[in-house]
Amino acid sequence: MNMKDRIIFSIALGTLLLAFPTAQAATANASTDATPAGANTNVNLNATMTALFGNPVIARGKGFEIKQSDLDEVMTGIKAAAAMRNQSIPPEQLKTVESEMLNRLIQVQLLLQKTTDADRVEGKKMADLQMKTLLDRAGSQEALNRQFMALGMSMDQLRTRLVQEGTAQVTLVRELKITVTDAEAKQFYGDHPADFEQPEMVRIEQIFLSTHDPITGTELSDDNKAAKQKELEDILKRARVGEDFKQLVEQYSEDPTTKDKGGEYTIARGQTLPEFEAAAFSLNTNQVSDVVITAGGYHLIKLLEKIPAKKLDYASVADNLKKVLTQQKSAKLAPPYLADLRKQGGVEILDPDLKALEQASEAEAGTNAPMAPDSGK
Repeated sequence: MNMKDRIIFSIALGTLLLAFPTAQAATANASTDATPAGANTNVNLNATMTALFGNPVIARGKGFEIKQSDLDEVMTGIKAAAAMRNQSIPPEQLKTVESEMLNRLIQVQLLLQKTTDADRVEGKKMADLQMKTLLDRAGSQEALNRQFMALGMSMDQLRTRLVQEGTAQVTLVRELKITVTDAEAKQFYGDHPADFEQPEMVRIEQIFLSTHDPITGTELSDDNKAAKQKELEDILKRARVGEDFKQLVEQYSEDPTTKDKGGEYTIARGQTLPEFEAAAFSLNTNQVSDVVITAGGYHLIKLLEKIPAKKLDYASVADNLKKVLTQQKSAKLAPPYLADLRKQGGVEILDPDLKALEQASEAEAGTNAPMAPDSGK
């Protein structure tokens, strides 16, 4: 992601959540007060796996242990969020992702042992801000609860993870003595004008019917997809004769992310599927599209507002720009510090597969390391 994307993304969504991405499109029952179909499937599956195979410690160090359930919790969120976007993690990459997430969990635990009271206060503030951002996006506490139930996690689990992540991030920045001055931020802003151009955007409402099974994520049969398309065509007729679009969203849309907000999204050019973008940006205000077909399902789009492209002023991006520049400095300085912290912490990977994968990754990193210059001796 380039700087422009990072700044706009940060302004729109707040701090990026590592392990708990919210869904862009998911399936739910038609009733607005119903739990989404399959919402507890991930939770039940994790409980079943724990009952069958136990909950072994897969990594440990001085003062902490990480159990299989800890990693499962993170992976469940990642896989469920991918499924909601009609994506999946290829089986051959799954262990690599698990290894990366385990490494992240280890880093967090190591950093938490370095925290100060001030770090913990700031980490909680970061978590509170992220929770508010998620709540604002969801539209209501009920909608937010439903989204994260569909991802197989509780709000308590989410808050705990966010507090730990935020505290670890604050601790890392303090330990590395990273600062970003206003002068540095203004310098970057002035040197990279294209990074702060906000593209043309549209504010829309949509009704979404998924062409994938809500529990398994598998594609529906041709007959079931045809029935869904016919259903949306009938809804379109009702919308075009004047029925309230928001009420139709509440009654029929299978996108719980925006269902409780009338199906509303704001999207920019280049940030969504081409067929969806083409339809959304071609509409006039209050016009409803024909049925739009994407890999995820069928959509009706109503245009509420066109927002022209503009340059983001410095004051509106300053805080988020400083955060991004802090992240960039951290990315450069953190690896050797974290490696040393891991060595001091006596970290052991106990899961044989994950240990072998880590050893292979370390060997590859050593092979690809730049050679020392020849001294001539």
